[in-house]
Amino acid sequence: MSKPNFSRRHTLALIVLSAWSLAVPAQTHHTHEHRFQDAGHWAMIFDDPERNAWQKPHEVIQALKLKPDAIVADIGAGTGYFSMRLAHMTPQGKVYAVDAEPDMVKYLADRAARDKLKNVIAVQAQPDNPRLPEKADLILLVDVYHHIGTRERYFRKLRESLKPGGRLAVIDFTMETRRGPPPTGRVAPDVVKKEMQNAGYVIGVEHNFLPDQYFLVFTPRS
Repeated sequence: MSKPNFSRRHTLALIVLSAWSLAVPAQTHHTHEHRFQDAGHWAMIFDDPERNAWQKPHEVIQALKLKPDAIVADIGAGTGYFSMRLAHMTPQGKVYAVDAEPDMVKYLADRAARDKLKNVIAVQAQPDNPRLPEKADLILLVDVYHHIGTRERYFRKLRESLKPGGRLAVIDFTMETRRGPPPTGRVAPDVVKKEMQNAGYVIGVEHNFLPDQYFLVFTPRS
């Protein structure tokens, strides 16, 4: 996912500090200044099995209560940490694994083919447009929200990509956790709620079982 409005010094510091601490989120994506071009290398970090203990992917997907034929968009999919898991839970549906980094998109397509997940479709996004081929029942952003620059405009436009009754889920790092980017690079959950309200959403559910992240589910305001 593109992250406009970061300076080169800020962006590189975030990457170096996060990688050094082994706390890089599995769905952290390139900015206009820094690009994750070596997807194979980043997969070793993004898909580290140790992440499962604090990301709790199974519990997250269970909490989303997806139907088997759901259309899901995983925006900022990275190397597919959530996309591939979502595909197993929506065998009659589709998972659009969306990323703005071409090497990531190629990796996603190759991984889906290798894992024989025909319901995963890799999508090449633009910085300000996920370019979803169809409307989704669920749009998921994991460790991505804090990287988006013009968020209210972005999410206001994204409402058009949701089906009637569709939901948008945001998972990102709390201000207190030692994982993830430096605190100056994070967005507090209250700010997320306010920005999403301004973009035309209402909070539906707030899950509290993740130790290092907030998990907010929104629906478009009528």
